[in-house]
Amino acid sequence: MRILAFSDLHRDLDQAATLVGMAADADVVIGAGDFASMHQGLEETIAALSGIETPAVLVPGNNETRDALATAAAELWPSARVLHGDSAEIDGQTIFGLGAGIPVTPWDWSFDLREEEAEAALESLDSGAVLVVHSPPRGHCDASSDGIHLGSTAIREAIERAQPKLAVCGHIHEAWGQTSTVGATEVVNLGPSGRYFEID
Repeated sequence: MRILAFSDLHRDLDQAATLVGMAADADVVIGAGDFASMHQGLEETIAALSGIETPAVLVPGNNETRDALATAAAELWPSARVLHGDSAEIDGQTIFGLGAGIPVTPWDWSFDLREEEAEAALESLDSGAVLVVHSPPRGHCDASSDGIHLGSTAIREAIERAQPKLAVCGHIHEAWGQTSTVGATEVVNLGPSGRYFEID
């Protein structure tokens, strides 16, 4: 399976158009959150991505809620499915998704989860899955510009336990493009440019 994955478009419609073109070379497309900016522009961004006919899996970022993303996808992007604490199977591959800012961010507008909520939501993650999270695991691809680790302990512990095939995230812009490993699992902070992965 060839995956095209990205995160943090934040209303960049030109980049969305680029991703539509790139999707023709993928079996599945993954969007790891933050299609909107502070809950603005979600519908326009999803509409710009809707030219992707390849099956797509989306998780909400902290800039849009799960419900808003699910509504926009249902109305505008028929080939996309929204995951938040659940999984989908595409061509025999399980993809598990969990969105939101984890841990809770400092912003009152942000769609966030507490670590305890994330831990409970990740209980059914297993080793055969591809993990799609908006927030990175703590200590991996999660450092701010001043070196502070902003990722999630619950996500890191879930990866340590389950050892999924791949874990992709976004959220921390300063870490876009960074890769790490948690045990045998590759972790990648995607950013908006789009990246291909080959999964057996």
